[in-house]
Amino acid sequence: MSGWLSLFGGRKDTRESARDAIVGLRQQLLLLEKKEDYLQKKIEDETAKARANVATNKRAATNALRQKKAYENELDKIAGTRLTLETQVNAIESANLNAETMLAMKKGAEALQGIHKNLQVDKVDQTMDKIREQMDLTNEISDAISNPVGMGAMVDEDDLAAELDALEQEELDTRLKGADHVPLHTPASPVGRTTGERVRAIQEEDDEEAQLRQLQAELAM
Repeated sequence: MSGWLSLFGGRKDTRESARDAIVGLRQQLLLLEKKEDYLQKKIEDETAKARANVATNKRAATNALRQKKAYENELDKIAGTRLTLETQVNAIESANLNAETMLAMKKGAEALQGIHKNLQVDKVDQTMDKIREQMDLTNEISDAISNPVGMGAMVDEDDLAAELDALEQEELDTRLKGADHVPLHTPASPVGRTTGERVRAIQEEDDEEAQLRQLQAELAM
């Protein structure tokens, strides 16, 4: 517990001692691995010696097996020691990681506390209200700018309808007046005649009518 408190207090000696302890434990593990390799080789040698003397020299074979058994017992002890050291290394690393994590979390909490120190809920609400007011004002200004001058006046639909009716009546009267001046002798244009054919037909009829009037004048004399 005191180690964790010292970490929170900012002392570096605890972290350094943890690192030194891990380094020392791993070095000891390397030595034990070398010792295991040596004992394993001795066990193999004693096994080979026992096999070589089992038929010719049982005493030598028995001594070899006895020595092999001693090496195996020592090897088992080293395996147990290695397991203890590895467990201790893992525990130190895990505790050190937890301590570093708690230290980081403590610093994070202090940072948040410092940030929120000048932030109050009422002030935040006031600021957000001001932002919303300014956004509404911005939208109103944008709408006013985007609306062309003079286009925002209301138009009476009844007035528009009355004006449209007057224009239609005026156009109808103009057409009727034009119909009063159409010559009586002008025949209806046959369906399918082109404009040029209709013009030529009208001219020919006018010439015939002029000749008829001239003949009537001569007879009257």
